[in-house]
Amino acid sequence: MRESFLHFLWRTRRFNAQNLLTTENQPIEIQIVGEQNTHAGPDFFNARLRIGDTIWAGNVEMHLQSSEWIVHGHCNDPAYDNVVLHVVLEEDQPILRGNGERIPCLELKDRIPPKILENYERLEHEQAWIPCQHFFRQVPVVIRLNWLDRLLVERLEMKTTAIAEALQATENHWEEAFYRLLARNFGLKVNAEPFEALARSLPLLTLAKHKSSLLQVEALLFGQAGFLQEKLKDEWPIELAREYRHLAHKYGLEPLPKSQWKFLRLRPANFPTVRLAQFAGLIHQSAHLFSKILEANNLREIENLFDVQPSGYWSDHFQFDKPSIKREKTLGRDFVHLVVINTIVPFLFHYGKTKELEAPQKRALALLEELPPESNTILDGWTALSVPARHAFQTQALIHLKTRYCDQKRCLECAVGNAILK
Repeated sequence: MRESFLHFLWRTRRFNAQNLLTTENQPIEIQIVGEQNTHAGPDFFNARLRIGDTIWAGNVEMHLQSSEWIVHGHCNDPAYDNVVLHVVLEEDQPILRGNGERIPCLELKDRIPPKILENYERLEHEQAWIPCQHFFRQVPVVIRLNWLDRLLVERLEMKTTAIAEALQATENHWEEAFYRLLARNFGLKVNAEPFEALARSLPLLTLAKHKSSLLQVEALLFGQAGFLQEKLKDEWPIELAREYRHLAHKYGLEPLPKSQWKFLRLRPANFPTVRLAQFAGLIHQSAHLFSKILEANNLREIENLFDVQPSGYWSDHFQFDKPSIKREKTLGRDFVHLVVINTIVPFLFHYGKTKELEAPQKRALALLEELPPESNTILDGWTALSVPARHAFQTQALIHLKTRYCDQKRCLECAVGNAILK
């Protein structure tokens, strides 16, 4: 058993609370269980209890064994001076305050309903794909759907941490911050870091001065990425290198090492050179992209913003100096949808929250409902459990549920887990 199970029992009052007594036989009446604390300090703040004839307002601390109070060093920690009740599975020794006064203790070992304990132990020891695999579909649909709604918002709020950091680094310049994280998204997982490093080293303001020339935009991006430092054969990259040398001198740019870019085990369409060419096309064909996204009314309008064309050189190349079969290098719809999910939706949501505007937040959620469901191994697992998703709103929530709750066995914090433990 984990201590978090005691937190769950206390928070939800799912234990036998009739004739509650301290281990010294003083009657206890729980008026307010308090607010759960997820940081350092006592487990619940601002509880309100009647113990004996006295009403206490203070904190509640929990342990499996009362002696853990000493093991954890609470005796010498003033943060625990205001604990009014020590809730334990078992009191193996009395705990005293610094003044020698005994801290009231409530023992729960004989007050846990057998069915709740049985279900908890099944969840705790289950080795299936998700702990509640055999219970999940027994939970009412309304509980599951409401929980997915909450998880989606939680996931978006988690993603906004990186946005807040980018805004701080760019002095709250929304276009520049969006450009940085959009670049990261263009790198997918494998080249996310070098793409973001490139965007940090080459400000959008610099690129914007040359956006009317695709040659100059490509020169700045490929040169700064380190792809124009070696000897080149084809006329186009040679011209890019020449242009980059001029612009690098003008702006005091130092190229990043080419070695940071990864090609191994990537499909040619995802080579960083191809994504850089597409990114250059996007910069060339758009101005104030984030502002235009704010004005977009639906998914189709956003898709149109990403209908870009790289330079003609890339129609028959995936890398410099290596000809290939001629193939269009426009951004695919699946890739654009990834950009919407991972960059545009979180930005819209955060923008709305920051500016206290409801419309961008609603638009962010509506975009996810317009997008088709994603496909990956996690979602294959949910489908195998007969839990299909109708759109990206639900797939994002299901991914969050699996990675942030199921995999970490946070059943006691999950609405589905709570329903099972009823």
